[in-house]
Amino acid sequence: MLSPARTTIRPPAPRPALPRSALLALCACVLVAQSMVAAINLLVPQLSSSSLHPSSSELLWTVDAYVIVFAGLLIPAGALGDRYGRKGALLCGLGLFAAGATLSALATTPAVLIAGRGVSGAGAALITPATMSILLRVAAPAHRPRALAAWTLAVGLGGLAGNLGGGLIGQYLSWRALFWVMVPLAALLAAAVARTTPRTDKAVETPAPDPVGTLLLTGGLFALLFGIIESPLYGWASARILAAFAVGAVLVASFAAHALRSRAPLLDPRVFGSRRLRAASLGTAACFFGLFSLFYVNSQYLQYVKGYGAARAGLAIIPLTVGMALFPRLAARWSGRPRPVVGGGLLLIGLGLLGASTAGASTPYALYACWLLVISAGTGLCMPALTLGVVGSLPAHQTGLGSGLSTSAREVGAALGVAVTGTTLAAHASGGFADGMAAALRVVALVVVAAAAVVTAGYGKSGSGSGQRANGGQNHSSAAAGNSSSSCLPSSSAP
Repeated sequence: MLSPARTTIRPPAPRPALPRSALLALCACVLVAQSMVAAINLLVPQLSSSSLHPSSSELLWTVDAYVIVFAGLLIPAGALGDRYGRKGALLCGLGLFAAGATLSALATTPAVLIAGRGVSGAGAALITPATMSILLRVAAPAHRPRALAAWTLAVGLGGLAGNLGGGLIGQYLSWRALFWVMVPLAALLAAAVARTTPRTDKAVETPAPDPVGTLLLTGGLFALLFGIIESPLYGWASARILAAFAVGAVLVASFAAHALRSRAPLLDPRVFGSRRLRAASLGTAACFFGLFSLFYVNSQYLQYVKGYGAARAGLAIIPLTVGMALFPRLAARWSGRPRPVVGGGLLLIGLGLLGASTAGASTPYALYACWLLVISAGTGLCMPALTLGVVGSLPAHQTGLGSGLSTSAREVGAALGVAVTGTTLAAHASGGFADGMAAALRVVALVVVAAAAVVTAGYGKSGSGSGQRANGGQNHSSAAAGNSSSSCLPSSSAP
């Protein structure tokens, strides 16, 4: 008698481990992309007197082109990586970043320099969400909070690296050196990523490309960011700025209407029905609102008021990295209780900004550095939980889209922080820089403290929304796969 055939049930293939070398390569990529946001600010004096002879408007666009393109393309770039491959998107982003740097270094006119900055910004938009998405897809569930803490640290260190590198180049080298350095650096990072980083599965559940939605959302973000960034120059009530805000609002509203009708939207607006997502997005924006307000006034305070050189001013911001390096590890241990972590971190940022607002010409640097430490501790404490709060509100197969959404909130908050600070400084110009800085930082601090209260309330009293996703988010993908029209809806575990 023949024995019955046996059916062999094979367990699912194990998720590949995240090598330490891959973690370092991914964090280095996001650090370099973030550094270019800040580095150019310290080269403005050299650029203004260079052979390019840029006008004040061209100088402003040299600074802003990178940020506007970077922030405007983050959400579609994240979705692109989800659908076609995150590692491929990262390598393409590094290539674009290097191409833009080359174009900027070779620029003979302000227009070419601005175009190069925009191309690099498009590369950064592919780099940033791809790095986080790979981390969250490859790292074991129990290790995701730590991996994300390392990624958050890299974002913070990018601001420091930009200030430090821009200061050193501004004092000792030509402005072109900043861009030439980025070309071999991007090539080295691409080689490291190709060698160390595993490929992640392509998200078959991700909807097909949505070109209409992509154009509407990207155009709307471009217009809104243009209005925010240029408002200190033209005035918030000027016709140009009001028109930019109006165009942005119409395009974003058109995108929402299109997405609600589409069977496969780029981003379903109904995801914002999640209280956790709304609170985490607001908290992320508030954190960078405060941080970039400080970045905007810090180098000017140290150079104009304290008399530091550009290189010394870049080094003087190092205390901001201490809390960002130490506190994310602590925050990772509390990933299951995000509410006090997020609220406490934002409150520390607000209190640190209030303390920094008291700094003047006679303030010892040691005291000023103490306030920088408070701000950095708050940033390191809240950012991993806030990032998980945004990404965790989307299905697991859309981690790239979630990363793009989180980073968009960062960049919009940063742009608003610089705009509000610049406007307040201009309003207090007659009293000197120190008085304007004090007024600006007090306004920003009060906004951050108010946001801390709103965000804490938005997280509610329930346990571990974002931490739960960090430790078991892969369960969302199967639930979301059934219906493409609802694949962007928040999971049922999100409040």
